[in-house]
Amino acid sequence: MEVNLISTFAEFKDLKNIDRATLMSVLEDIFRTQLIKMYGSADNFDIIINIDKGDLEIWRNREVVDVVEDPNTQISLEEAHKFDPSYEIGEDFSQEFKMEDFGRRGILNLRQNLQGRIADIEKANLFNKYKNKEGEIIVGEIYQSWKREALIMDEDGKELVLPKSEQIPSDHFKKGDTVKAVIEKVDMRNNIPVITLSRTSSSFLERLFEQEVPEIFDGLITIKKVVRIPGERAKVAVESYDERIDPVGACVGVNGSRIKGIVRELRNENIDIIPWTNNVQLLISRALSPAQIVSMEINEETRRVRVNLNPSDVSVAIGKNGYNIKLAGMLVGYEIDVFRVSEDGEDTYEEDVLLDEFNDEIDQWIIDALKGIGCDTAKSVLAVSVEELSKRADLDEETVEDVQKILRAEFE
Repeated sequence: MEVNLISTFAEFKDLKNIDRATLMSVLEDIFRTQLIKMYGSADNFDIIINIDKGDLEIWRNREVVDVVEDPNTQISLEEAHKFDPSYEIGEDFSQEFKMEDFGRRGILNLRQNLQGRIADIEKANLFNKYKNKEGEIIVGEIYQSWKREALIMDEDGKELVLPKSEQIPSDHFKKGDTVKAVIEKVDMRNNIPVITLSRTSSSFLERLFEQEVPEIFDGLITIKKVVRIPGERAKVAVESYDERIDPVGACVGVNGSRIKGIVRELRNENIDIIPWTNNVQLLISRALSPAQIVSMEINEETRRVRVNLNPSDVSVAIGKNGYNIKLAGMLVGYEIDVFRVSEDGEDTYEEDVLLDEFNDEIDQWIIDALKGIGCDTAKSVLAVSVEELSKRADLDEETVEDVQKILRAEFE
């Protein structure tokens, strides 16, 4: 039993990644705790541990007395003379405490306590290691992939979790795949550290830019804001602290060499890189590019912006499934409403009809929902697919189909 318990000291230190001082403290503590259970006190025991050699010595110190009152701290002169006749009353008597003196049950308690304490230290070390790395990118290997999450192993064989909600929609992993993600959150659940990864967070895209663009890593270019619809589109606002550096060009790289790697990692997610400015109007204009804005009205109280565009630019500003205008609004911090104007710049339509004209056939709340996404005329509603209108205006597809049927009849 002594060999089984002591010979693993060095192995614990190496395999469990526990520093020497901590392991010595743990070992001394579990032995002292067991001695307290046996004798009520362990103050008179010396515990000597040599981690490197795997040695353990325990010495029990007692005072030689004529009449024993406390067997734990005192030994009779007669008993001491059995070991050495030269002992006298008042002297200290030291006796080595053998491992077998703990007894079978004591040895089992020692082993269980050691395993429990080592496990607790491992959990604390794992938690602290990753808590300090929140927001950093990690590369791991898929160990298991289920419907709701994927289990990833790091270089030390520790388990990390990549929930389905944190995966890009087009992500499909199988066992053995190498995956790159950002450490999104580290917390304790039932005294077990849970490390949650993400590939959909804005910080993941930021870290990818830091890896691919040296100017960002060096601080010459700063990422001011990132907004994403994972797997579809993202907008990244950047600013350069050196006038000689073009922040957009540096991020794109020669022939797109830098941005291509990022796009590939994000499953072909379209990335718009925008020069940052504190001028809100200019930032809105850049966010909606390449659509050319005729005019805009900003309402600071409601945090809404009315953007007037030529008819040919409306679909460009809105983008596929409304992603472009949605991301532009997220980037600038305003709700953006897009309106068409005629060539002379007026909100009048010779060949179109305002939605408000249909309030006797269409409920006003439906009209307001459509106007809220910039579709304020009949033709602007008919120009967008049923699915897209349903998503953007948060309406049932059946409702959208009925509305388009009514509007189409106007022109037929």
